[in-house]
Amino acid sequence: MVEIVYEPELKPESRQAVVDGLVAFNRAQTPGFAGPFANIGLLLKHPETGEADGGLTGRISFGWLFVELLFVPERLRGQGVGRQLMERAEAVAREHGCAGIWLDTFTFQAPGFYRKLGYAVFGEIPDYPPGASRFFLSKRLS
Repeated sequence: MVEIVYEPELKPESRQAVVDGLVAFNRAQTPGFAGPFANIGLLLKHPETGEADGGLTGRISFGWLFVELLFVPERLRGQGVGRQLMERAEAVAREHGCAGIWLDTFTFQAPGFYRKLGYAVFGEIPDYPPGASRFFLSKRLS
């Protein structure tokens, strides 16, 4: 019998146990795949404090970069910073030999922004959150 324990605040070591098991399983299922697995970050530093106050995080696996998070602070919006972050992410993905990039966004975030950068919707969850949609987009790199 197995015990299922609810952790309302997931402990880092608990999450890591799940990640390690899944990564080991996935690698066993794809023995010929030699691509890198990495977590990447492109950080925006505040000019006064030097602290990160925005940027992009992502994960590289199976020859694709997944953009996990992208945040541009209000003071930098409308200046092309988001585009610069995405262009730099594409450069990093190419450096790692990635075939493409994928990400998700909400109706109230930036689906139009990503479409302008050449990303195409490959999936949608309507009414998530209620009254909006969550979109999944990808772009193949040449």
